[in-house]
Amino acid sequence: MALLFGGFTVWPIVASYVYAFFDWDGIGPLTDWVGLGNFQEVLQDPAFWNAFWHSLAFSAAALFIEAPLALLLAILLDSAFLRGRNVYRLAFFLPVVATTAVVGIVIAVLLDPASGVVNQLLTSLGLPRINFLGSPSSALPTVIAADIWKGFGITLIYWLAALQTVPPELGEAARLDGANGRQQLFYVKLPVLAPMAIVVLLLVFQRSLNTFDIVQVMTEGGPVFSTDVVPTYIYRIAFNPEITASRYGFASAAGVVFGLLTLIMAAGQALTIRLRRKRELS
Repeated sequence: MALLFGGFTVWPIVASYVYAFFDWDGIGPLTDWVGLGNFQEVLQDPAFWNAFWHSLAFSAAALFIEAPLALLLAILLDSAFLRGRNVYRLAFFLPVVATTAVVGIVIAVLLDPASGVVNQLLTSLGLPRINFLGSPSSALPTVIAADIWKGFGITLIYWLAALQTVPPELGEAARLDGANGRQQLFYVKLPVLAPMAIVVLLLVFQRSLNTFDIVQVMTEGGPVFSTDVVPTYIYRIAFNPEITASRYGFASAAGVVFGLLTLIMAAGQALTIRLRRKRELS
């Protein structure tokens, strides 16, 4: 286990930092030392920042749309009075089990402007066809929506697991004191849930950054790089067979910069939530 962890996790991270200081095409020894040149080029590349802001758009949608909706549904599914709640949990979790590439292909087929089921339904209702994935204005929201649908089930499971940490005695005591359902939610469950919420939001944030497969399958970062995210940007530079000269060193620098920026944002998010929690308790 330690050997696998070192070979497939630790070594790639260390190697990326090493390669980032070289102008290397992935073949032969590391000879062309460029120091911080790759990092400087990454920071000055408008295409990198375009992909970076798109990656942040995925994260913002996951944190401010997916996570709250999943929490509301988890509260409903956590009710002991809801019949068939295990069936509902399974239904929402099924997309998580499906392969992301397959999900992306199926959604792209359904949204096809010429023969897709969605556009056929629109035309049957007398509405114009929409090129969901071919228009720069609609492609990014469409892929984000697909990513939310794909990951919604795992976020729901996170919240359901967090709700299990709320002692039932607290709810029973609040009920005996005359608290209604809304008061029990806002004054009992949510305050107890706050520490676990930090963990859940960090997990959702981390997952939202791994958007390569669904973007690559649905749009390949297009049209006109309107859905390009940092993982597809790195892939295009390092691994795209259409590029004759791969730039592994530059791609590694882009990955390092992206990793450091997201680490800073995640730390800032956790610190902000923790400080807000302290102010509420004081």
